[in-house]
Amino acid sequence: QVQLVESGGGLVQAGGSLRLSCAASGSIFSINAMGWYRQAPGNQRDLVAAITSRGSANYADSVKGRFTISRDNAKNTVYLQMNSLKPEDTAVYYCNADLRTGWHSPWSDYWGQGTQVTVSS
Repeated sequence: QVQLVESGGGLVQAGGSLRLSCAASGSIFSINAMGWYRQAPGNQRDLVAAITSRGSANYADSVKGRFTISRDNAKNTVYLQMNSLKPEDTAVYYCNADLRTGWHSPWSDYWGQGTQVTVSS
């Protein structure tokens, strides 16, 4: 069984910063890409940032220059440093990992439970 546990969400004023963390644990053989998605009420879940196991990252245009994704492969953990936060960044943020649980297992997507980020104006 695999678990992704997020932490670091909360309430912050516009212009402030937050750092999200997501640790993957359980029967993990290998992790490929890890990423962060967000979903605001009434909206679909959208990619915020993703990073490969080798450290190659990509970002949504709306967060480029403000957010930084990183990962610690030894700890199976991915981070999202969010600076210059705006009210439109308010959403539930979900961690995602593309991983497999064994040598012959397929690559599958796993999700965290989500953490709320609220940015006040």
